[in-house]
Order: sequence, then C-alpha cells, then structure tokens
Amino acid sequence: MPIPEDVTGDEIDKDVRQELQSLPKTLAEDVAKNLVMVARLIDEDPEGAYGYSRVALRLVSRVAAVREAAGFAAYANQKYSEALAEFRAARRMTGTVELWPVMADCERGLGRPEKALDMAGAPEVHKLDKAGQVEMRLVAAGARRDMGQLDAAIVTLQSPELASNSVQPWTARLRYAYADALLAAGREREAREWFAKAVEADRDGSTDASDRLAELDGVEFVDALAEDAADTAEADDAAESGDAAESGEEDEPGESGGASAEDLDKD
Repeated sequence: MPIPEDVTGDEIDKDVRQELQSLPKTLAEDVAKNLVMVARLIDEDPEGAYGYSRVALRLVSRVAAVREAAGFAAYANQKYSEALAEFRAARRMTGTVELWPVMADCERGLGRPEKALDMAGAPEVHKLDKAGQVEMRLVAAGARRDMGQLDAAIVTLQSPELASNSVQPWTARLRYAYADALLAAGREREAREWFAKAVEADRDGSTDASDRLAELDGVEFVDALAEDAADTAEADDAAESGDAAESGEEDEPGESGGASAEDLDKD
C-alpha cells in the first residue's frame, strides 16, 4: 500500500521505535511507516488502517507493537475474533495487562458477555492503572446491558471516578455511559443531569453528549444546506410547472385566430 511522502516512520512512539531496533534498518523503517499509517487512519478510515496493519504484520509478526496495532485495527473494523487473537499474542510477548479491558470488550463483540464479566473480576484488573480500571468498568457495565441487566449496569458505573468533580481523560465517557444507562432504565431526569455533566467534561468532542442532551430538551437541529436545497428544488419545480402551463395554453386548439380543422371540413 502506498505511503505518503510526508511519513518518515520517525513519528512513532519511542518505545515502539526501540522495539524495532532489533530489525534490519530498512525493514524497521518500512514497518514504522506502516504503523504510522495505522495510527493516522484508524479513527477516520478504519479499513485503510486495517490494510496497513496487515502489511506491517506480513513484514514482521514477532514484534508486540505490530501485533497490538493489528489488534486495534481489527477491533476498529469489528473483526473481534481476529483482534482478540492479536491482543493475546501481544500480551504473551510483553507480559503486561494493559490490553485486558479491550480483550474483554472483544468477548462482548463475540457475543460472550459472561466471559467479559469473568475477566472484569480477574486478578489482572488490580494490576491496571486508573485509566485501565475505568475502562474495565465501562466494559463490565456494557456486558451487564448486553445481558439485559440495566440496574446492575448502573450500579457497576457508580464509582469514586464517576462522583469526582475533577476532569480526567476518561471522565466524559464514564459520565456518558452512566447517563445512557439511566435513560435506558427510564430515569430520564437523572439521565439529563449526567448528559449535561458529560458535556462539561467532553472537551475534545469524544462523545455526542451535547446532541443527546439537546434531544432530551426537545431541541431540533435544522440542516441549513439541506433546507436551501429543498427550497431550490421547489422553486425549480414551480418554474417547470409554470412553463408547462404556459406552453399548454399556447397550444390549446381553438384559442388562436386561425380556423380549426372542423371549420375547414365544413367549407
């Protein structure tokens, strides 16, 4: 797959660069460039990111960073079985537990919420940092919802991190998940309150909390461009109708001063 000229491979994280140092220089550069493309495209073009991840994987499969990137690219394309296999491979290579929450979420994607809940109660969770523990809580709540256990999902999300007034990278998503669970349980007033709190914390627009809040408040958004297009189409239709009517009046038999076919026959 083509690599843009502005991609050098130096953009990758220093830890990943260090992993690639064991490879021949040219190979390391090629792998690094493909990993950069995965990171660049994974949000806006998941399929493209997946393609570059497969190239990196073909080049070298015994590097944890490559297996992890391939896992996230597969995950972004909802290829959960493939993603889980790549995450497991990366974990075997590194021995870390950082991927535990996303591995559990892959179990959810494969229709195994019970397995995700088992992972949420495993000893590995205690080894996660705060961000990882919050992510695991989100996955566990999602698994509860998958099983139709709305009240349990709500309780799962209730935590010191949710109650805290400080804004952390996970705050908006945690508040949003809590609001969404409350709404699903029919607790609309509380849901509105938490969607509003999610908006306050969502500084980079990672959720659609503002849209959900507006929807609860009965606010309707009008697409100005679509409205203009509709008005133009109506004007064009009216003009065409007017032209047709005018043309029909001119061609109506018997309206002009000339003799009709019937008059000629009489003569």
